[in-house]
Amino acid sequence: MKRIFAIILTWGIIPSLFSQDTISKKLDALMDAYYKVNKFNGSVLIARKGKILLEKGYGFKNFRDSTLNGPNTIYQIASVTKQFTSTVVQKLVELKKLALTDKLSKFYPGLLHGDSITIENLLTHTSGIIDHYNDSSSTPATGIEEEKLLTAIKKYGLDFSPGTNWHYSNSGYQLLGYIIQRVSNLSYYEAVRKYIFIPLKMDNSAFDFIHLTSKDKATGYWSIPESAAVEVATLIDSSAPFAAGAIYSTVEDLYKWHEGLQTYKIISKASLDKAYTPYKNNYGYGWMIDSLFGKCIIHHSGDIWGFKSDISRITKDDACIILLNNIEDPDLGIITKKIFSILYNQPYKLPAKNEIRLSEKIQHKYLGTYEMQPGMLIKLTLENGHLMAATDHKEELYAQKENNFIAESGDNQIEIEFVVDTTGKIDNLFFIKTGKK
Repeated sequence: MKRIFAIILTWGIIPSLFSQDTISKKLDALMDAYYKVNKFNGSVLIARKGKILLEKGYGFKNFRDSTLNGPNTIYQIASVTKQFTSTVVQKLVELKKLALTDKLSKFYPGLLHGDSITIENLLTHTSGIIDHYNDSSSTPATGIEEEKLLTAIKKYGLDFSPGTNWHYSNSGYQLLGYIIQRVSNLSYYEAVRKYIFIPLKMDNSAFDFIHLTSKDKATGYWSIPESAAVEVATLIDSSAPFAAGAIYSTVEDLYKWHEGLQTYKIISKASLDKAYTPYKNNYGYGWMIDSLFGKCIIHHSGDIWGFKSDISRITKDDACIILLNNIEDPDLGIITKKIFSILYNQPYKLPAKNEIRLSEKIQHKYLGTYEMQPGMLIKLTLENGHLMAATDHKEELYAQKENNFIAESGDNQIEIEFVVDTTGKIDNLFFIKTGKK
């Protein structure tokens, strides 16, 4: 009888293990495909119901010395920092040191509009405070001291009356960092360590990335280098983004963060339910709230010179996707959606790639401007050996065979067929979608 039960149990376990192994292989194949077309270079951790399905590095941590990315590689996570800032604020609320309804005037008497902006407004980007320091200039920002930030708020005023609209504001989250310091009697960095990093044993997470000397530190790049001698991205001192984007971390540490939130180790379920509630523009407290396949997704991305990050969670299913990248140009959100497609058995496509290699001479015959209709033009150019099509945005064309290409916008792929006239010159093109030309 014991043998019979053992056999029955084994029959139940084997399909489950087989399914999990199949999902892991699909996830690895997807990430490898994105790596091979230069649209992912970093580390990934994907887990569901307490089981890690994929934890791996792809590409180079440093192109110059050919060191590889791995699960322990350390990256700047930029605006993913905001969820840590918001959680410390909520922790201080639970400790009765702060209230979500507290007005800025409580901490900064006489501040313009201080009587109408609440802590919750800052958390949800509904304060109206302009994002003064969020620019793409070539000069890295220096530290934003508290007085400079307050002076800027006085100088520029508000975009809108607090609570009436939404505008993403790094300045608002930097201000939260200074308020944390005032009520906790700790520096912002000490507060995050005390309330989050230490309890969760996030030993590879901290703030001062410039002076980090770990062998696991990733080098950041603007795009996939054409050669190992390429110039690396300039590092921004952590004092500049401060509470809006100063943290560095690993996929393993961020998974500890996910687990800590799932088990309410840092703040209560009631506090997290508030954090996960969408206010305006689907933003909660340091989290975006969205839906996919009928599931509620809690997520946030980060972008700083040389690095991109994305953490997405379906809390009800204990599902977590963490993508950290040391190349700034890839769209990690597109990859995350396809990962969820695999996890929930939905259709998806691998990224398009060149099935044949065309010489530059052949590529040149496709160049020019094509008119779809009056005023609607498509311009084809050649950039570093890549055939690019531009309308209001630019997409690469991937050769499937001569005169036949695939254009990919990330979510969608469309086939393009070029037409040759009687003299052998390209004079037209067609789009082919779901069999229709």
